[in-house]
Amino acid sequence: MRQTSERAAYLVLGMHRSGTSATAQLLALAGADLPDNVMPGDEHNAKGYFEPWKISVFNDQRLRAAGSAWDDPFNLPYQPLAPVAEADWKARAVELFRAEFGEALHPLLKDPRVSVLLPMWREVLEAAGVGARVVIPVRHPLAVAGSLARRDRFPVEKSVLLWTLYMLAAEAGSRDLPRAFVSYDNLLADWRSEVSAMERALGAPLPRLSERAAAEIDGFLSPELRHNAGDGALADTPLVGPMAQEVLDWFTAAAAGQAPDRAPLERAAARIGQMRAEMGVLVTPVTSALDSTRADLLYERQLAALRDQKIRVLEDEIDALRRERAHIEAVVDTALAGR
Repeated sequence: MRQTSERAAYLVLGMHRSGTSATAQLLALAGADLPDNVMPGDEHNAKGYFEPWKISVFNDQRLRAAGSAWDDPFNLPYQPLAPVAEADWKARAVELFRAEFGEALHPLLKDPRVSVLLPMWREVLEAAGVGARVVIPVRHPLAVAGSLARRDRFPVEKSVLLWTLYMLAAEAGSRDLPRAFVSYDNLLADWRSEVSAMERALGAPLPRLSERAAAEIDGFLSPELRHNAGDGALADTPLVGPMAQEVLDWFTAAAAGQAPDRAPLERAAARIGQMRAEMGVLVTPVTSALDSTRADLLYERQLAALRDQKIRVLEDEIDALRRERAHIEAVVDTALAGR
């Protein structure tokens, strides 16, 4: 078993539905430390999200505080709040991080929203005395779009633009950190080779990649995780296809161990900035308002789920008491019959 003792968080960055959950599960099995409160699986991801749901809720709130949302296609570059407000959000994030991870040696922070809030979260980790190692899964944006179409009914143009924005934000915010780009398709096909490349790029072995962990990873990294293959010509996607294709080519090369020129990324960031100037005032406020409504509904669902869980616990306790009472009555009846 290989071990590493330096205290450093693993940050899994990138777009929603882009392989971040599978990557996070691999890291967790290999010794990275999950938070206390992990988002459970659902019909869209039965194996689980491995996401700190309290931090995800916090990140949504922080995005709305800036008039944005997780699915705001123009949320680039990072926009700090006024200094006092920014300091308050950072302090709250530090407190939340410590509450979720305690003194964990290798906290695993997987929430796609961290990609677009990375400047803040880097300051949070520094304040908490934790280093950072970044892992960025690379999945075809049309595969991501197919997944988002099923889950959120997003049009392909929006999903591809969001993928581009998140990948640009993750790359720009992590350039001076140890980081690894991981091909999602290669991870499913031969995870051992991808992990070896990941460890070389990060300059450190995964914390506890034992034979037992490897067997568990073999069990969950199955072809069924590839719900969408990303078929079609990305460059033909209206409005954003050619730009996204250039960005995909860059990340594909980076995942193959190359060091491609960043000019395509700079062009894409400039193009998103231009689109924001032209259309942001029409799109971003509506997106933020929709996200606020979604958050309210989610909160109500969480309350209902918690209420249902408490009811189930009480019902189980009542059943246990009834069984205990029936057992006592049976013992008493037997004793009386023998008198």
